[in-house]
Amino acid sequence: MEKLLFKGFILLFSLYMLAGSISAVTKTQENCISQSEVKFQNEFRKLWMDHVLWTSNYITSATTAGAEDQKQVLSRLLKNQEDIGNAVKGVYGEEAENKLTDLLKEHIVIAGKIVDAAKTGKEALVKQLNKEWYRNADDIAAFLSGANPYLKDEDLKKLLCIHLKLVTNDLSASLAKDWDARIVAIDERVTHIILMADAISAGVVKQFPEKFNK
Repeated sequence: MEKLLFKGFILLFSLYMLAGSISAVTKTQENCISQSEVKFQNEFRKLWMDHVLWTSNYITSATTAGAEDQKQVLSRLLKNQEDIGNAVKGVYGEEAENKLTDLLKEHIVIAGKIVDAAKTGKEALVKQLNKEWYRNADDIAAFLSGANPYLKDEDLKKLLCIHLKLVTNDLSASLAKDWDARIVAIDERVTHIILMADAISAGVVKQFPEKFNK
């Protein structure tokens, strides 16, 4: 009798372990990242890292005496904003792409004015432009959160606020010719922009899982 009970216990335990294994495999399969998701995330990351790269290059060109590539770098930077807008066209459509591109280009235009004002010591103008810059960041957050229920307005505002502060650190270090501080600022910008890009791309994938299931 005891042997039968023991065998029964072993059988039940084995079935329990099998069920747990099946459940674990199912969860693993559910949590697998599809190739399309990885591709979208990586491409979106690169676009935002290019944003940091070309913004920093523009700061260098705009604050370096004798630099002759400022116009060309600005053109490339504005093209990057079009690329970011185009990255969401497939899920949000052309109208949304154009709106996001316009907001991002405004972000760059205001930043360029801030660089020029700071370079010439116009502190009052810098403060005025900063208010416009942060208002634009709020507009970007409102647009993205309005388009995607998984992207919270306050979270996006915080991410964008940090982004603006890090750009300011980059500019301030460049104007002060504090190259060590500038390296730190750029490194911090790259780290943060990856976090921001991933937060946005994760929200897009969550909103449109059917587009990223292969």
